[in-house]
Amino acid sequence: MNNAIRYYHSPVGWLQLVATDNAISEVSFVSEAGESVGSSAVLDLCQQQLEGYFDGTLTQFSVPLRLEGTPFQKRVWEALQTIPFGATWSYSELAQRVGNAKACRAVGGANHRNPIAILVPCHRVIGASGALTGYAGGLERKQSLLAHEQRTQ
Repeated sequence: MNNAIRYYHSPVGWLQLVATDNAISEVSFVSEAGESVGSSAVLDLCQQQLEGYFDGTLTQFSVPLRLEGTPFQKRVWEALQTIPFGATWSYSELAQRVGNAKACRAVGGANHRNPIAILVPCHRVIGASGALTGYAGGLERKQSLLAHEQRTQ
């Protein structure tokens, strides 16, 4: 398994893109660009799709993903990918969608550990009151991503 790493300067800051073999294994927010390592067609595709997302021409990603986590985390991350572009779900709605309405905290934990920001849209999960709650990239980024999706619809 060889990792290729690229840095992409998005409208919400620097993103570190990591590809493992033929799939994206990480998209994370970083404070500055590091040194890119290797090259990969899937990294090219990921960057192209992120550019399309940010310029408003793409609303659904098709980049192959490699999500590594517990079975419960994977169920949560798969459910996140079904939240429509521009929509939001509450943590309790997400818990219901993964089959355990009482698992709001566990869903929040899985959401927080999502290794693939934006493509696995954990920014679309909000509090039951409609308030923005925790986001690994920071609430300002979460607000920016949600506002972008609302404008693009």
